Amino acid sequence: MADSIALTLGHLAGHLGATLRGDPDKVVTGLATLQDAGPGQLSFLANAQYRRYLADCRAGAVLLTSADAEGYPGAALVVDNPYLAYARASHLFETRPQVTPGIHPSAVVDAEAEVHPSASIGAQVVIEAGVRIGAGVVIGAQSFIGARSCIGAGGRLAQRVTLGHDVIIGERVVIQPGAVIGGEGFGFANAKGVWEKIAQIGGVRIGDDVEIGANTTIDRGALSDTLIGNGVKLDNQIMIAHNVQIGDHTAMAGCCGISGSTKIGRHCMIAGGVGMVGHIEICDNAFITGMTMVTHSITEPGSYSSGTAVQPAADWRKSVARFRQLDKLARRLQQLEKRLDTVTPAGDTASDA
Repeated sequence: MADSIALTLGHLAGHLGATLRGDPDKVVTGLATLQDAGPGQLSFLANAQYRRYLADCRAGAVLLTSADAEGYPGAALVVDNPYLAYARASHLFETRPQVTPGIHPSAVVDAEAEVHPSASIGAQVVIEAGVRIGAGVVIGAQSFIGARSCIGAGGRLAQRVTLGHDVIIGERVVIQPGAVIGGEGFGFANAKGVWEKIAQIGGVRIGDDVEIGANTTIDRGALSDTLIGNGVKLDNQIMIAHNVQIGDHTAMAGCCGISGSTKIGRHCMIAGGVGMVGHIEICDNAFITGMTMVTHSITEPGSYSSGTAVQPAADWRKSVARFRQLDKLARRLQQLEKRLDTVTPAGDTASDA
């Protein structure tokens, strides 16, 4: 069991830049929701729909805005952005096991690989020739690092991560279990009904401070490299095809599929289940809602959606039937407009009557 973590409210206030309303010597030992928190835990209010739980909250202290802190009788850490403060506080209560530098006896490390002495290489890891592992990197058990790949300082690869050859990763990159970076892209040429494979001779380049979720795949480029910018956050089970480019600080939720050579801008938010066809461009600051199918380039910042939201099955069937009639209705409307043009003298309007 992890050692208990105990922090005073005074320490938390200093770390978070918060204004404390309460006893600075009071101790909290963990984090919890407003509904579940006890006297020894820190909680937060970041969404207005949970404000109703604040009155009965038993937390030792709550992260609140100044407006929500007014009239709250308990201890409060007043901040501008409670959710951001919660995110920063969460690292203080991290219970991940500590790792020690060194190479596990069962790991296989090629003699031509460079591993920084401060790095930690787990059990049954395979590191091929020409690999460079930076300072403080942690590589989990059974991971594979292909030839000539590089991992920048402070990176953390969980268990069973696979990096193909010639994958370049920046600093402080986190990759969750089962991710595959630098696998071969889906490239084939058709010769009279028979598919012939195209060699994928590019690599993958990933910037600093990127996070890649469990079982996410990023294919190597067919010619040039697949590019992931600084600060990009990718959720679990995302498919990034060859030669895709993702701009700095874009975030993408689970189960998205991005087809080859698509270019996504900076500071975009891509919700879960979004699909994109290949060879299109998405501008900076685009927000694409869940399950949207993107079939053409987006050139203006803003929010974009496709498909229909959930509704009772009977209503959905009626809507589908109406969708199928739209083309016929459009043609009938055009015919009516043409007939109207032939019987209405030029310049006549309803107000002339």
